[in-house]
Amino acid sequence: MPVPSPSSSSRAPLPWGERVSAHERPDRGAAPVPADPPASLAARLCATDPCGCARAAVVVAHPDDETVGVGSRLGRLPGATLVVATDGAPRDRRWWGAPEHATREAYARTRRRELHAALAVAGMRPARVFSLGLVDQEASYRLVELTRRTAAALAALGPAWVLTHPYEGGHPDHDAVAFAVHAACRLLERAGRAAPAVVEFASYHVCAGEIAPLRFLDDDASAVTALLTPDERALKRRMMECYATQRETLRYFPVEVERFRPAPAYDFARPPHAGRLFYENFDWGVTGARWRELARAALAVLDVCGRV
Repeated sequence: MPVPSPSSSSRAPLPWGERVSAHERPDRGAAPVPADPPASLAARLCATDPCGCARAAVVVAHPDDETVGVGSRLGRLPGATLVVATDGAPRDRRWWGAPEHATREAYARTRRRELHAALAVAGMRPARVFSLGLVDQEASYRLVELTRRTAAALAALGPAWVLTHPYEGGHPDHDAVAFAVHAACRLLERAGRAAPAVVEFASYHVCAGEIAPLRFLDDDASAVTALLTPDERALKRRMMECYATQRETLRYFPVEVERFRPAPAYDFARPPHAGRLFYENFDWGVTGARWRELARAALAVLDVCGRV
């Protein structure tokens, strides 16, 4: 998840390469628990002990997004699974946090080890981590595949609710994952399945030309803030320290708060806000205009119309 300052298959891959079908969920025999309304779930995440929440899936773009967005809560969500869309290793080595790696694949292995180390700090086993197998900075160009893989993962894992990125123009992969989660829920509903409730964690966007970390784009009255205790802050710092390749990036993110809100419906064919998007300050493989062109094409292929 590089954040410098601006001044194929529809089946869901399981832990880093294995696959799961809808009849082979990890918690076999555990029926999905009906979810509370998203606003209630967001509020519970800010409780001292959020374990009353039904089983969750956390769907993120990159290794380390889970730590930034929900690190203090991750290990206390019952039966939670983490779905990671990309391997955290762009093809362009300029964006490698550790450019001494000989190959992109070697860098991806380092990112995977960092993820597992951070999750061990949080108390989450690697067996609860599932990869969708995309390359960092390329999710925007594979929106149809990403959506179908996300839908297959949600169908197989059966979460009552999903915690994921907002659509805010911070990183094109973040926006791609937001697109995929919302569109996947529509595909599940169309197939006669119950779609999970969707809650968002705050990530980052641009504000007055600078990065605005762990704040939502809109002044949303439905957003709730978790003020982390000293122990939770220490836990989150230890998780961040596991990402040695992302040390420069993660210094922009405070450890004092995490924020959550019910996911709104989005029109992914329109920009998330007026003006230049945060990621348009960098060569991350796509412009906002091109991203929206890809989103419109994917919505047509998926036969998903309007706000999702």
